[in-house]
Amino acid sequence: MCASMMPVEELPDASWVTTFALGFLSAVFDNIPLTKLCLEQGHYDWGMLAYAVGFGGSMIWFGSSAGVAITNKFQEARNVVLWVRKGWHVIVAYVLGFFALYLLLGWEPADSREHKIINCPVPGCPMAGPGEAAEGTISYLDLINK
Repeated sequence: MCASMMPVEELPDASWVTTFALGFLSAVFDNIPLTKLCLEQGHYDWGMLAYAVGFGGSMIWFGSSAGVAITNKFQEARNVVLWVRKGWHVIVAYVLGFFALYLLLGWEPADSREHKIINCPVPGCPMAGPGEAAEGTISYLDLINK
């Protein structure tokens, strides 16, 4: 069906704006191929991305397994316009939650190939790149390369 057909083969550069938009896109298209594209492209903040595609996928009934299950029991819920009109608070919650995460945690992109955190804000972060770990600690990359 429509949810498994991806409209793009590549995404715009990774940013919080792109991630925010992916939440809305995942409400219509399957979030697994979207997430795969993000993993291949890299430089996304994985926490923000998980929130966006996970929550965003639930904004419309066919974007989530739970939505499909509930509409199998209640056929009247299959009306997308009615779903959005009666569930407008879900969209508002997505927007508010996304910006709360962004304001509280910021945008911390990670390199997809090495999964290292760029500019890790936590002192002694074990996921920092080589030479970035605090004295007395070892970085994740140094650990796996031994």
